[in-house]
Amino acid sequence: MIITISGVPGSGKSSVAKLLALKLGLRHYSTGDFMRLIAEERGITLLELSKIAERDKSIDKELDAYSMKLGEKEDNFVLDARLGFHFIPRSVKVFLGVLPEEAANRIFNSPKHKLQEKENKNYETTLRNIRKRMESERKRYISLYGVDYGDKRNYDLVINTDEKSIDMVCDEVVSFIKKN
Repeated sequence: MIITISGVPGSGKSSVAKLLALKLGLRHYSTGDFMRLIAEERGITLLELSKIAERDKSIDKELDAYSMKLGEKEDNFVLDARLGFHFIPRSVKVFLGVLPEEAANRIFNSPKHKLQEKENKNYETTLRNIRKRMESERKRYISLYGVDYGDKRNYDLVINTDEKSIDMVCDEVVSFIKKN
């Protein structure tokens, strides 16, 4: 079984995917981690890398090849990736939504993000950056693949995470999988 978790920044993709993999005894992969590694190697922020990716298609192509290769060569994993559903169509496709204000609160108050995303100096900046990143990614994916990752029709299950814990979201996914 392959489960792809998509969603907007701050929706809980990585946290849910990690816990879900643990609960189901599956491996976990993340294109977000891979993208952060690329940004770190270049000595830039994630937002800066997203802006560069608007002009340099090789960044998205590298990330997308990573997802495709996983889908072709492996089974029994959870992948958190905006376009995982597109590149691994045989997966159980899950979308996590959250209001931008809640996403900004989560990201700004996360110790991991405070260390890694230096451009998020306060809540207002974090909120503005989330909106910029969402629009940047949306434009890129439509331009590259004709795919809008925010279109809920692409998914088997859509969950709003605004007022849900990671455990609650994982339980919803597990329940959905057992029913289908």
